[in-house]
Amino acid sequence: MIARLRSWLFDAIFYGGSVPIVVTAPVSALFGQAALGWHVRMWLGWHRLCARHVMGIRNRITGSGPLDHPALYVAKHQSFYETFELTRMLRDPVIVMKAELADIPFWGWAAKRYGVIAIDRAGSATALRQMLRAAAAARAAGRPVLIFPEGTRVPPGETPPVLAGFAALYKVLALPTVPIALDSGHVWPRKGMKRAGVVTMAFGEPLPGALPRAEAEARIHAAINALEPQARIG
Repeated sequence: MIARLRSWLFDAIFYGGSVPIVVTAPVSALFGQAALGWHVRMWLGWHRLCARHVMGIRNRITGSGPLDHPALYVAKHQSFYETFELTRMLRDPVIVMKAELADIPFWGWAAKRYGVIAIDRAGSATALRQMLRAAAAARAAGRPVLIFPEGTRVPPGETPPVLAGFAALYKVLALPTVPIALDSGHVWPRKGMKRAGVVTMAFGEPLPGALPRAEAEARIHAAINALEPQARIG
């Protein structure tokens, strides 16, 4: 019962406080990238405050952690939690997201101003070219790029294949590529009640930017699933 009440309290406080932050994001966007970046960091900080002190979720970072220069970060995706935490930790990354999220009125416009790479999962050639142009612009701006290559949140223990969008970004960016394994689904499941606990985020060794596609995909897949039970058993 205590865990359920804590989860309800988190939802009330975090989402209640998020409403004015989200609806005013387009206003900040009118004043340029710096103002919008400050606005986004405020929201990320609000999430961290609520997750840590209301929900009782702490982070445990292993491995090298974020690099001090631009890179492509490729992360496991189990919950809503890491979209906030990794964006906060990676310092204003350009985020690869589903195209339909970038089409949400007002918020989607602000997200595009902040810098997102929208992926059309139908995979048309036009959409792919647009994605690659956006990726090249991110690299030119010196910003890191964050992608969740599974395409959607998956429950703990599931290890779906890496989607094709990763290989395209890996090739065009030619940046050091850092895999991130995590286990957020144990405390923040896609469906069901959130609970207090520790989320491990394991930053793997960076891959060089010029591996053959099959090798890059295989190494990334293994690295982002390093915390999954079958990976530890195997």
